Amino acid sequence: MNQKKISVGILFGGKSAEHEVSLLSAKNVADAIDKEKYEVILISIDKTGKWLLPNQSKFLLNENDPKFVKLNKENEINTALIPGGGGNLINLDIESILPEVDVVFPILHGPFGEDGTVQGLLKLAGIPFVGAGVLGSAVGMDKDVMKRLMRDAGIPISKFLVFEKEDIIDFDFVSKELGLPIFVKPANMGSSVGVGKVNNYDEFETVINEAFLFDTKVVLEEFVDGRELECAVLGNQNPQASIVGEVATHLDFYSYNAKYIDENVTDLNIPAKIDGETMKQVQELALKTFKVLSCEGLGRVDCFLTKDGRLIVNEINTIPGFTKVSMYSQLWEASGISYGELINQLITLAIERFEREKNLKTSY
Repeated sequence: MNQKKISVGILFGGKSAEHEVSLLSAKNVADAIDKEKYEVILISIDKTGKWLLPNQSKFLLNENDPKFVKLNKENEINTALIPGGGGNLINLDIESILPEVDVVFPILHGPFGEDGTVQGLLKLAGIPFVGAGVLGSAVGMDKDVMKRLMRDAGIPISKFLVFEKEDIIDFDFVSKELGLPIFVKPANMGSSVGVGKVNNYDEFETVINEAFLFDTKVVLEEFVDGRELECAVLGNQNPQASIVGEVATHLDFYSYNAKYIDENVTDLNIPAKIDGETMKQVQELALKTFKVLSCEGLGRVDCFLTKDGRLIVNEINTIPGFTKVSMYSQLWEASGISYGELINQLITLAIERFEREKNLKTSY
């Protein structure tokens, strides 16, 4: 007798500037997942935040062009998760129950997906999901809170300042505190969206205003002259670290365009050309960061290696880019875990955590 397949809802898209990155990751996961073990249900979120069941066989348009990829709006169904429904989806158009989802794989980057909002909804719905929970997702998204937690835990980070939209941001004060150049980032955004580099006073206001288009809070960081190293983490209570890779870009920084549009301006060196002791130190820092920030499932920790040999943690990504050629999946491939097996392990971790939490008392 054939064992019933596990129904996996791949949740992708989202109300975020990183919407298109999510579409590409979702396609890769849907193509690579073990069809003998899993039944895939694609659940898209459009740019207005509406949940939809797209055409399951042709859910993307321009799927081979990262610059113009978009959702296929043909024959889509308005849908929603039922709170406490244990994975039941409802067809909002005709008010009927749709097939139940056993576990959700959120492939959502940025606000309204990677920041704890969707994770809270999935917990209310009573369904297992891949990746960090509400707390880990929220602090992993907010660069201000993330950096403060890492600093208090003794994790080496760069100097930074935080400002909100109503604040007066004085160039002379900032440049005295952080030096030049300065990196300006929206506090809650990833994939280098809204990130700019300030070299002088003339650029300052333009770069600040660009960052504020994507968030009401911005983080200003000192420039760190170093190699960019990245380490992937996998697991719940006892996570493991991958080998370390290096991003070598010919640009000022690893921009959105370099990550997803023009691959010719960036080289991903896996493994990184570093000695064994440095490799071990990066792995240990990655695991410490993962645990300090209350992460689970998966995460990619990015560090700088300075010319004088210091390691500085830049950030963690709790839902890193997940295409076959993304750094996270390539690091695990090089560490002995194939893309398909990586998907399988992440789903298993999600179900294990759900079963563990399900046994907790809810009354006293």
